[in-house]
Amino acid sequence: MTALESFLFADLLGTATWLWLTFFAVVITLLALDLGVLHRDNREIGVKESLLLSAGYISMGLLFAIWVFFQKGGDASMDYLTGFLIEKSLSMDNVFVIALIFSFLAIPREFQHRVLFWGIMGVIVLRAIMIGLGAALISEFSWILYVFGAFLLLTGVKMLFTRIDDEPDLENNRFVKYLRSHLRITDRLHGQRFFVRQPDATGRSVLWITPLFLALILIECADLVFAVDSVPAIFAITQDPFIVYTSNIFAILGLRALYFALAAMIHRFAYLKYALALVLVFIGGKIFLHDIVGKIPAVISLSVTLGLLGGGVVLSLWKTRNPPRQELES
Repeated sequence: MTALESFLFADLLGTATWLWLTFFAVVITLLALDLGVLHRDNREIGVKESLLLSAGYISMGLLFAIWVFFQKGGDASMDYLTGFLIEKSLSMDNVFVIALIFSFLAIPREFQHRVLFWGIMGVIVLRAIMIGLGAALISEFSWILYVFGAFLLLTGVKMLFTRIDDEPDLENNRFVKYLRSHLRITDRLHGQRFFVRQPDATGRSVLWITPLFLALILIECADLVFAVDSVPAIFAITQDPFIVYTSNIFAILGLRALYFALAAMIHRFAYLKYALALVLVFIGGKIFLHDIVGKIPAVISLSVTLGLLGGGVVLSLWKTRNPPRQELES
């Protein structure tokens, strides 16, 4: 076996190195095609284009599941699909927060795709760090899975009792206030630029960040918050770092592409949050049931997850099928 073959087939976190390289090659190709070809110029992305782009990403994610089936087996493929569904559903709230951030900072739609693209680049790195730490903790302390399970149970119960219309108050958010008081932020946009040089209070030319970069910071921080739920959830399904990471990244890629269509109709999925809460309770409960009934088959996990989320979508669309009375009267 040559040195190259030894490298490609070497074990990296339980998976051959060439599988990891293939995954990253696919992601890099998709991102290069997205920014370098389809969206080279700053422009507003319409709903139709958003849906087509998202369909492309979702198709790639599903094709990857088939590839996982042939490379790692049926259970691994179903675990991937379960993680993919959970991550995409958890990110629905993330879309709502992103829309609030763009509205709060008055970011025009033609610049939003640039922020989301670089946000994805940050997510790829940050999720790798978080999943790597999670895998290391589980490998060293197997009981940490029970901590994840308890956290998911508590999170699910909390979500069940959260009001639909609850939303973050960015104006009075402590972190936003901290950034504004400790960073030099321009009072207006400078096109698509994240940084500009301009005079400070003393007249020196110094580096300032624009509201566009502030939006990127807030979006990355919001993703970190949501990752606190999603990473334990997928680790509760499988401890294979390859499945955990790839399902996370493919779900995020597709959802960010869908943002421009979804942001305008996020209110139609209000009841999905409660279905997701039940999914988290189920996934968390699986860990504690393992010692009683044994490992729950991957096909059951996928079926329950798909059934709950599908029911949440149907209920949401049915409950919001008619506009509020005040909208009809206006």
